[in-house]
Amino acid sequence: MRLRNTVAAACGALALTAVLATPAQAATGDFSYQAVGLNGEPVAVTLHDPANDECITIPEAADPSASEPAFAPHNDTDAFAIVFTEPDCSGDSWALRPHGNPATDRLKLRSVVFLR
Repeated sequence: MRLRNTVAAACGALALTAVLATPAQAATGDFSYQAVGLNGEPVAVTLHDPANDECITIPEAADPSASEPAFAPHNDTDAFAIVFTEPDCSGDSWALRPHGNPATDRLKLRSVVFLR
């Protein structure tokens, strides 16, 4: 009986290790946007293969009291990109379809999450 319990515990531990060792899935492709640089000029930023199901606050637009929002996002990944007007995936949101056309400069964002 003890051998059976030991084998069952070892198999359970092995299965748990295999699940935890699985790498996080990422959206394949690029997500780009424009942000206002330190000199006041627009800069182009690209996120390569961003993680799925993880809120990404745009670093250049993270502080609403000190920075302008990013703008003109382009989702060229294989996942839906949900962009938000506030940091931490809060505020109003819009969905950008996979491999879609670039959005206009009027679409402002401070965070994004990718969903499959």
